[in-house]
Amino acid sequence: MMKKILVQMFIVSSLMLYCPVAMAQQGRLTIKGTVVEESTGQPIPYATVMVGDNETKKPLEGTTTLDNGRFSLETNASDFYIEVSFLGFKTKTFGPPPTPGNTIDLGEVMLSEDAEQLQEVVVQGEVSRTEFKLDKRVFNVGKDLSTTGASALDVLNNVPSVNVNIEGRISLRGSQGVQILINGKPSIIASEEGNALGTITADMIDKVEVMTNPSAKYDAEGTSGIINIVLKKEERKGLNGSISVNTGAPDSHSVGVSLNRRTENFNLFTQLGIGLRELPNDIETRNVDLENNTTILSYGTEYRNETYYNMVLGTDYHINDNNVLTLSGNFAMEMEDQPSNTTFAALDSNDAITSEWVRTEVTDAKNPKFQYELQYKKDFENHEDHTLLFSGLGNFFGKDQSSEFLNSTISGDDNDSRQQTRTDFKEAIFTFKLDYTNPISEEWTLETGAQYVMNDVSNDYEVNNFTNGSFVNDPGLTNVFEFDQKVLGLYGTGSYEGKKWGIKGGLRLEQTDQNTFLVTTNAANDQNYSNFFPSLHTSYKISDKISFQAGYSKRIYRPRMWDLNPFFNIRNNYSVRQGNPELQPEFTDSYEITSIYILGAVSLNFGVYHRYTTDVIERITTFENNVSTFKPENIGTNKATGIEFNAKYSPAKWLTLNGDFNYNKFQRDGVFETTVFDFGNDQWSSKLMTKIKLPADFDLEMTGNYQSSYQTVQSAVSDNLFMDLGLRKNIMKGKAVLNLSVRDLFASRVDESQIAQASYEVYNRRQRGTFVALGFSYGFGKGEAMQYSGQRRR
Repeated sequence: MMKKILVQMFIVSSLMLYCPVAMAQQGRLTIKGTVVEESTGQPIPYATVMVGDNETKKPLEGTTTLDNGRFSLETNASDFYIEVSFLGFKTKTFGPPPTPGNTIDLGEVMLSEDAEQLQEVVVQGEVSRTEFKLDKRVFNVGKDLSTTGASALDVLNNVPSVNVNIEGRISLRGSQGVQILINGKPSIIASEEGNALGTITADMIDKVEVMTNPSAKYDAEGTSGIINIVLKKEERKGLNGSISVNTGAPDSHSVGVSLNRRTENFNLFTQLGIGLRELPNDIETRNVDLENNTTILSYGTEYRNETYYNMVLGTDYHINDNNVLTLSGNFAMEMEDQPSNTTFAALDSNDAITSEWVRTEVTDAKNPKFQYELQYKKDFENHEDHTLLFSGLGNFFGKDQSSEFLNSTISGDDNDSRQQTRTDFKEAIFTFKLDYTNPISEEWTLETGAQYVMNDVSNDYEVNNFTNGSFVNDPGLTNVFEFDQKVLGLYGTGSYEGKKWGIKGGLRLEQTDQNTFLVTTNAANDQNYSNFFPSLHTSYKISDKISFQAGYSKRIYRPRMWDLNPFFNIRNNYSVRQGNPELQPEFTDSYEITSIYILGAVSLNFGVYHRYTTDVIERITTFENNVSTFKPENIGTNKATGIEFNAKYSPAKWLTLNGDFNYNKFQRDGVFETTVFDFGNDQWSSKLMTKIKLPADFDLEMTGNYQSSYQTVQSAVSDNLFMDLGLRKNIMKGKAVLNLSVRDLFASRVDESQIAQASYEVYNRRQRGTFVALGFSYGFGKGEAMQYSGQRRR
């Protein structure tokens, strides 16, 4: 549909260019009518109506039909013909009546489908393909995805090396912490705190750029890489919109509306959503004290239920052809409820139960979220890629939460107790970015820019124990934690890109000022450091079917607030998570060589990579009185060398196979306190996606995933094999879509780990089970069907 619109816009633009600049206004006549489909009688929007000169056959006037198929245009020509056309339909031509008068009413102009044209459209650009640029791998979205009604998240799941889990969390080569950009910059739509990517449809996406080894132009934060979603530069004048309704089990229901109104200078857009969802987690934990031969076993179901509201409002103001100003904002509110029950049992050396009790949690929370964005873009007239871009993004998240925990004895020792916790959390992040790109020639390009990120966090956490008939504050678990971080980045890159060969080099400087402060204990930890992040990339194109790429970059992972916050989480008071305010950042040197082969219906990608990381952050478990405490620590270095293989094969028009394979062997070296953590191990993952076009315009998609077991400095993580299934049907000529999706079809996806030490053992198991969702989406005006699933959990 988008291709048809772009073609019609091109035709109309050409008509306007050929039309005379000034025409006499006297003697003008009006031509009007309605264009409809011959087979259904439905109106055809955006059809082209042209008035041409009978002698020269050159266009004189032109317009396109409205949403209802109607058109009206004026001309002062006397010897002319009228031509009505639309891509995929046979063209109709009319001559002027013998006595035209002041108005020519063509009435209903019925166009019939042109089978030859339709066949050409389907063949052209049908399959999504991958190609190399200097520092990125570009996934061009073809007709196989753009006509399915899929969301941006579905598109990303089709990109080699990229995976999207059930919550919409995106990983690259199996690692999270991926930066998501829209048109090369941070955006409300790409925020980690929302699922607004679900409201972008595949037909709106031009390409997806994957940078596993980003250049110095991009933020050095994050070791996994960057994914940049490039939207099409189309203009849909008039009112466009979509509405989406979703339901699922466990309970997950939502309604989303997207509206867009475009005029000559303004583009107004909004997204509204409301919904509720339920996310149960079956958990099991076993803490074994090998010295005293005692065990604490806990199992149950943790719930997190939410009712949420979401609103996005924004506008693009086209000051002129070369200057655009964008202002947008997002507000969301989540109302949380966590009715969870966990059963605890104390076991002796013979695994006999000595006491048993139930821990009940009642949690209520309100989570307001605000985001706003200001962007200014200037396009210089001498070159389409000569641009100046400024953007400012503000992000606020709050949590006002209260919890009460009640322990009730079932048998054995008296374990009755009550605890209350209160959390007042506030986080504000401001990102300012300035980028300047100057293609000084067809081959040479210079880029420079700056970025400033401010992160301000306050977490007021309080624990009270019920003692002697009243709640008494626990000072050991109560404190106010403040986190403040400012990062200033400056960069410059230069690149040469010829027809066959190219090279790009750059350098980025980032200065970090990080401060943490525990108010109650007056404990402060300040870190201030500056680092250079060089990058170098080159590519060589042997032919249109074979290309190679090599690159190097230096990356950083700065500890997040939750890595640093030392407060205990007492949801399970025998399995405690704790932060470390003295944590240092990780640094990674990343090298890779990749290749791409296009062999008819098969596209292959093969790569070799090596990553060297210092001050690796690992979660270390300490054990005392059957309580396991997890705390992040910097432990030594990690050297990982791996291979990556991606293949896409379409043996028939109705069948597409897409496979990913990633293997790496790593060597961990480090010492924590008196323990040496030196070991080598490997891990691998694979994904096979099968897409089948069924009769009656049904699409079936099956995705199998396997993640191997692997080892950390203390634990062994079990492997995972699971399958997702999706069924989609386009109805109402593609304006509406029905979707059925099943995540973890066989309920086989289980997170399981085992820690085996000389004096203790800790076993953890967590499972979410099967999720089933059914959705309906309808696009009206010039809108397309979309998917909406609300805000992602935090």
